[in-house]
Amino acid sequence: MKEFKSPVYNIISVPIEKIYPNEYNPNCVAPPEMKLLYDSIRQDGYTMPIVCYYDKEHDRYEIVDGFHRYRVMLDYKDIYEREGGKLPVSIIDKSLDHRMASTIRHNRARGVHNVDLMSHIVRDLHDLGRSDAWISKHLGMDKDEILRLKQITGLAELFSDVEFGKSWTPIDDEELDLDEYEDRILEKIKV
Repeated sequence: MKEFKSPVYNIISVPIEKIYPNEYNPNCVAPPEMKLLYDSIRQDGYTMPIVCYYDKEHDRYEIVDGFHRYRVMLDYKDIYEREGGKLPVSIIDKSLDHRMASTIRHNRARGVHNVDLMSHIVRDLHDLGRSDAWISKHLGMDKDEILRLKQITGLAELFSDVEFGKSWTPIDDEELDLDEYEDRILEKIKV
């Protein structure tokens, strides 16, 4: 049996211009946390590599994990200059479906996902031929979570071209005048 060696033991220095984000990462970081990440990198340096897949055909690196650490270098000139425009990269050599699963595992271990984007990941994995059992095993989701995410995708697509109006304002039950309420409803639904 071949001895396994973790990718973290083979960190390479890669010019940021050769690195690009993947198209499926549902992880979102709010501005205060991005500022905190910048402060962390400014004070501590890059303590974790960017995990990438090396695309030999195009001689570039697709991010599997570390998009926000990558963003910090793009957004902050002081970090770019200090690091010489290079990021520490560990490489994994996996197919797209396994890279997607790796991204989700990395994110779920430490972050919060955008539900809409997460539902698209589930749809994309199904489009790649992955079963619910595969998604459950590789992304750490139970069957109910997968079902909810599938339903969200269907609803989002169903209503994607609809323009919604302003939200309604609740009325206290004590203030409710049924005739007035009925008139307001009829006014709103007039064609």
